Amino acid sequence: MRVSSRAAIAAAYFAQGCAFLSLTTRLPKVESHWGLSQLGLTLLMLMIVLLAGAGSLLAERLAPRVGSATVLRGGLLTVCVALLASGPAPGIPLLVVGMAIYGLGLGVVDATSNMQAVALEHRVRRSLLPSFHGAWTAGGIVGTLVSLALPHASVAAVSVGVAVLPLMVAAAPYLPGRGGAVDPTSAGDIPWRPILLVGAACVVFYTVDTASTTWGSVYFDHTLGAPEALVALAALPYLVASLAARIAGDRLTDRFGATLLLRVGAVVAVVGLIVIVVAPSWPVGVLGFLVLGAGIAVVAPLSYSAAALLARGDRLDADAERARIDAVIARFNQFNYVGALVGSVLTGAIGTGSLRSGYAVPAVLVLALLPLARVFSRRTLASLA
Repeated sequence: MRVSSRAAIAAAYFAQGCAFLSLTTRLPKVESHWGLSQLGLTLLMLMIVLLAGAGSLLAERLAPRVGSATVLRGGLLTVCVALLASGPAPGIPLLVVGMAIYGLGLGVVDATSNMQAVALEHRVRRSLLPSFHGAWTAGGIVGTLVSLALPHASVAAVSVGVAVLPLMVAAAPYLPGRGGAVDPTSAGDIPWRPILLVGAACVVFYTVDTASTTWGSVYFDHTLGAPEALVALAALPYLVASLAARIAGDRLTDRFGATLLLRVGAVVAVVGLIVIVVAPSWPVGVLGFLVLGAGIAVVAPLSYSAAALLARGDRLDADAERARIDAVIARFNQFNYVGALVGSVLTGAIGTGSLRSGYAVPAVLVLALLPLARVFSRRTLASLA
């Protein structure tokens, strides 16, 4: 059960990453195909992020009743429908409808895949979240390679091809859950203050991550003058370094602890962002994104693990505890979208004249990880739970 479920959960992360990066690495093509301005593209990303937040809240309501596995399958099928609707859209109105559906599905899959991952991590009693998020990154690398390999393929062709993946993964054997109404009093003693501190670190990560994956291709295209066929190279080195860091993240966390890992990563990430901001050409930009990915990658999975540990309650049976953790993870997932708002919208808005200034914002925010890292130690989490 554990092996098959672990593979299934990893496949859900993989499908989500592949779908998301196959979209964001082709934003310049979306921009030109539908005649969108950079402001219009920013508003489209804003809509996706807001609806993803709504999808996460929907998952919070549904998961306790029917089980996170069922809701995850529904989210994957929603993403499939969205890709089939948006890619071949003949005009902007249908594109907006398709992207709205995608936003909802994105939020549902984000929340429920993390619910499944946390549940398995607690079963085996060792760190698993970094490698699960690594599966998302691996999917993102595949999505990016598709964009690099098929630079002249239409948006419709790529979207329809990628849509097959979430459709297949929806049938995978996830962790079963009985479902049922949750006693609202069981969530009354959840320590929200330390969860907010952990959430602040998550916001920082997704600010940087979304700025990289959403605007990186546009930055390479408009600012660094990369050839059209190579604009996806902004995301690829970032994702490759992130994958390596996350694969190693399980062992490194167990050996050195989350606090040290986060502090070292924050310093490395700041160096990477500085290189990106001052890069005179796209090859230097590639180096900056590579360093950035290596430093920032483990922040998100460690944040979800910490939030789940804080949510565990005393004197609760296994079903009640899992329902409570699922509820916290769904709410915690909102930090993902707060960071995505800052990363996609603020970076795009500030960088309207030049995205160099847009990337200066996350360079400053990453420094907040240095004091926040102390909250992630197991001793601190145990005292705050």
